Amino acid sequence: MTTRSSLLPMTGALLVGLAAFAYAKTNDASDTTSVGALPQQAVTIDPLSFAVIGENGTFRENSITSFFNPTNTSPPFFQVFDPAFLDILGPHATIRSVASNPDFAFAHEAPIWNPETDDFFFASNDGGALGFSDLNHNSKYGKINLKEVTKAIRDANASTSAVNVTVTELDLPETIQMTNGGTGPYHGNLLLITSGRGPRPPSIALVNPNPPHNVTVLLDNFFGRQFNSLNDIKVHPTNGKFFFTDVTYGFLNQFRPAPLMPSQVYRFDPTAGSVRVVADGMLRPNGIAFTGDGNTAYVKVTKDLAFIFGVVGGVFGNNQTNPATIYQFDVDLTTHTFVNRRVFAYTDTGIPDGIQVDTKGNVYSGCGDGVQVWNSQGILIGKFFLGTTSSNMAFAGKGRLVINAETNIFLAEIAAEGLDLASFT
Repeated sequence: MTTRSSLLPMTGALLVGLAAFAYAKTNDASDTTSVGALPQQAVTIDPLSFAVIGENGTFRENSITSFFNPTNTSPPFFQVFDPAFLDILGPHATIRSVASNPDFAFAHEAPIWNPETDDFFFASNDGGALGFSDLNHNSKYGKINLKEVTKAIRDANASTSAVNVTVTELDLPETIQMTNGGTGPYHGNLLLITSGRGPRPPSIALVNPNPPHNVTVLLDNFFGRQFNSLNDIKVHPTNGKFFFTDVTYGFLNQFRPAPLMPSQVYRFDPTAGSVRVVADGMLRPNGIAFTGDGNTAYVKVTKDLAFIFGVVGGVFGNNQTNPATIYQFDVDLTTHTFVNRRVFAYTDTGIPDGIQVDTKGNVYSGCGDGVQVWNSQGILIGKFFLGTTSSNMAFAGKGRLVINAETNIFLAEIAAEGLDLASFT
């Protein structure tokens, strides 16, 4: 694969920045001691090199099936658009598949790392391709053990080779239907949010990560009305309230009834039991995350209301002119509402889905070609380029990013550290 080289000679401001990393000394793939040496699987791409393609050039016409990979590098690898991404990666970053099943989208959403056991939990695709879940069949919730991953990598004795560890499915009670989001651990439990199935309501629930996986449902209605199909959830880092999104994906994928309410963002107080809307008018909100101080929220939006669906429109097809956008909000810490909405990022491939934030304020989102990363100003600085869709990801302690990619799980061993999603008041 292409390594340690840029697409074109570095120019302008990027050249100045990259010069500090001594690129001229890192062209030799055997050189791992030079200051700022690129990771083995990293490729740098100067944004100025593709700012003008020209009338005789080749332009992308489909953001769903066509990826931006001008170096034609074989995935998985790291695309570096800005030297700041190298701080995220570190000089010895690697990325590889660690669990795979080409016939089953077992790794879709609800990623949660449990530090006590070093298990990584995830949900299968609910209603989508290769998910094998529909109106008559529930989705699956599973886990891999990262200690087993470490051993498998060591036994493989190769720096970036794929391994394939065992996926263990959890036998969850019937109250958990179509798991689509999750975070935590929350007081030792998995905090799951479900889309519901048929007449069974969407819900927020605590699930014991250990057998018999007993469940406590915390919320399943808004003043007597079922939600549409709950999607993603985060705990606010300072006030401990739950913030979650409700969309109509279950209806679009034909396993939930017609919607009864708009697609909205909600806040739930698990102590008082109160629930309220904190943001609306955002088409269809999906992934959600907060900065470490809790003052800023990110919400991913992809689908229009009425009969004009977003980029990925379920059974109704795709429309590239509709949102594939992450919005940024200020969080009013008195009312807990989301205010001052503005565009944070528009993804170049597919749609953004799950969102995570690292300790430096960089924003990660699963997209059509892998995981894309923006700095706090909304500039795309790099990608974990998989060549396939990633719906979600989560940090598993310092230096490990575990990526759900439908039929694969990837492990990126990097320098960055995610926010402690189990730390709250």
